[in-house]
Amino acid sequence: MKAVYIKEFGGAESLEIREVENPPEPQGNEVLIGVKAAALNRADILQRQGFYPAPKGFPERILGLEFAGEVAEIGAVVTDYKVGDRVFGITAGGAQAEFLLTETSLLAVIPDNLSFTEAAAIPEAFITAHDAIFTLGDLLDNETLLIHAVGSGVGLAALQLAKAKNIVTFGTSRTADKLVKCDGLGLDYGIVTNADLSDIQNARYFAEIIEHKNNGKGVDVILDLVGANYFAANLESLNQKGRLILVGLTGGRTAEFNLGLALQKRAKIIGTVLRSRPAEEKAEATRKFIEEVLPLIAAGRVKPNLDRVFPVENVKEAHEYLESNASFGKIVLEF
Repeated sequence: MKAVYIKEFGGAESLEIREVENPPEPQGNEVLIGVKAAALNRADILQRQGFYPAPKGFPERILGLEFAGEVAEIGAVVTDYKVGDRVFGITAGGAQAEFLLTETSLLAVIPDNLSFTEAAAIPEAFITAHDAIFTLGDLLDNETLLIHAVGSGVGLAALQLAKAKNIVTFGTSRTADKLVKCDGLGLDYGIVTNADLSDIQNARYFAEIIEHKNNGKGVDVILDLVGANYFAANLESLNQKGRLILVGLTGGRTAEFNLGLALQKRAKIIGTVLRSRPAEEKAEATRKFIEEVLPLIAAGRVKPNLDRVFPVENVKEAHEYLESNASFGKIVLEF
């Protein structure tokens, strides 16, 4: 089969389409998927650069964390799926290939209103966002949410899921035009983040804007895809008993912050990652996605955030586009 392959760890030029061995035949509750489309993630860039090794049991040099395709073969005990079913889901690696072996617990049926390319833009972003803000963040209908990097795949997914419950949303972006685009998805308040927020002296930048727009209060939940640069400002921006959910580290790994403020606000700081979780935890996150998010997608109330589609042969250009930070939503490779 053909697969996106890392010849050597480094830049986008190190990628190629290579013939590799097919996965083994499915056993037990496994299924073999004929992949039609697979989305890109920041994790793919880090793995390509040699900074984010694949978990044990997954290919080191074949990228891909989410996919959409058709069931090609099923294991002996599979009853929920049959050959030919249109499915999408998450995996810890290897999705950017013509075939993928996975477990049924990490799959969902693609709604009829989605194409394969649209479906491929959904799993990682929406499962991550739903798990972060509702399961871990316990966001309630009458609360408020701040989303950093709101124009990213996870950010846009979180925005749509929050607005489906009429939750008041704040969002940040380094680019004003991305915030304008988010207005069309229901973003209540956009904040352009051109300032350096990496020290405590600048931490009031978010808080003053949020308090002005939110009746003098902070937000109840923050979904942070940036990391260290925004950490002090996040604490300033939280309401009493607020929850800070750390998902990304593009803005650094190490932060100085006021521990006294965390105590005073009785804040919860929760770190999360989806890829390296045990299979049973990812299965539970997928189950909640099927139960609570998939009906919204099928009804058209929540939609995939698809920016651009590249033929898989143009994977180098797709990586360069993602690294440019020009994208608004997901980038998908089509097989």
